[in-house]
Amino acid sequence: MQMIFQDPYASLNPRMTVFETLSEPLLYHGLANKNDIAAQVRQLMDDVGLAQSQLRKYPHEFSGGQRQRIAIGRAIATKPEFIIADEPVSALDVTIQAQILDLILELVERHNLTMMFISHDLSVVRYISDRVVVMNKGVIIEQGDTEALWGSPQQAYTKDLLAAIPRADPKSERIRINSR
Repeated sequence: MQMIFQDPYASLNPRMTVFETLSEPLLYHGLANKNDIAAQVRQLMDDVGLAQSQLRKYPHEFSGGQRQRIAIGRAIATKPEFIIADEPVSALDVTIQAQILDLILELVERHNLTMMFISHDLSVVRYISDRVVVMNKGVIIEQGDTEALWGSPQQAYTKDLLAAIPRADPKSERIRINSR
């Protein structure tokens, strides 16, 4: 099991280069040795879409999206079966969010991962999830297939959450808000 945190800058050691960050879990868990570590780290960089020329850089030298790619690389390094992703795109702008979400979906498919994706952004949840669990005050109140839940929510709280999602069309959004 591995974890991807909301704020990659806080979860990355500022005194470690990207190479050190990505090699640490491989060495610690005995998944690489000194002879093949460089090749495995280069492969991780390729997997998350970062240039190998950036291996000797430190976290402060990267953008938020690039730091999140490093954190994702660190999470997949040990080839876990399960990853918990806690709001991994909430601190990123919308364009970078989409890139990171697409990367996560690609890696989940390629590595046959199970991921628990925690988010308050229901648009993101719908995009990335096969199944959804809705919680209220720490209690599961509804769960099911994503599209089924969106199409026919059973609980009032779930209905309210889905109704609160802003719509891209300002006219329909104004009508929806005024009809409450």
